[in-house]
Amino acid sequence: MDRESMRRGGERDSYKRKERSDLIFGVHAVIEAIKSGRELNKILIQKGMNKELFLEVKEALNGKSFQLQFVPAEKMNSLTSGVHQGVIAIVTPIEYQDIEVIVNDLLDAEKQPNILVLDRITDVRNFGAIARTAECQGVDAILIPSKGSALVTSDAMKASAGALNRIPVCKTDNLKNSIFYLQQSGLRIIACTEKTAYPLYEVNLRGSVAIIMGSEENGITQDLINMADMRARIPMKGAIESLNVGIACGMVLYEKLRQELHG
Repeated sequence: MDRESMRRGGERDSYKRKERSDLIFGVHAVIEAIKSGRELNKILIQKGMNKELFLEVKEALNGKSFQLQFVPAEKMNSLTSGVHQGVIAIVTPIEYQDIEVIVNDLLDAEKQPNILVLDRITDVRNFGAIARTAECQGVDAILIPSKGSALVTSDAMKASAGALNRIPVCKTDNLKNSIFYLQQSGLRIIACTEKTAYPLYEVNLRGSVAIIMGSEENGITQDLINMADMRARIPMKGAIESLNVGIACGMVLYEKLRQELHG
């Protein structure tokens, strides 16, 4: 083998050995992460893994609300070349915060909370781009459901251009209850949906609000639409009836800022 081939082979080997920094793998390492209270986005469990090891992990998870996903061995092996024993935890790069604490602090400081609620946004790049726009437009916090939603990952961090280090992200196990709390705290709930006759520019977005944006596929859950104080739609003239949620979110947040700046 010539020197150039050896160099290329070495580069490939080096690439294969490179590990992601947001992974914890191996039964005991994952159990210790759980017990220590580490912020974990998700725990992957290999289908058909060793039963005794699985029971160890299950015992550690007792009473915890981590998101679990059962995946084939091929998926596990594609994530790490290390000895994972059928368990991999994905660590969040941020610390999720409590929406109640944030809103209470804002109200105590006599500020008007501006909260962005994302209902089942699943694309991490959309999520990151939305966070970037939200930070630029003065959003105080982003609220997401703990399940069925994109979480803060390394890809989301990159797409946010650093915004996810600056804007608080809050997870909730019950989005409906959290929105009810916001409503009871004096925030007007604005649902951005095509299921209304009210164009965005005719809806008052000033002051304390929680703006809800819906999923890429199905929009906002009907229960959340029913809770809203107002519904607003983005006027469109083209044949395509929907916008990318990241683009739509930017338009809505800009309209709120425009109203507040220009009356």
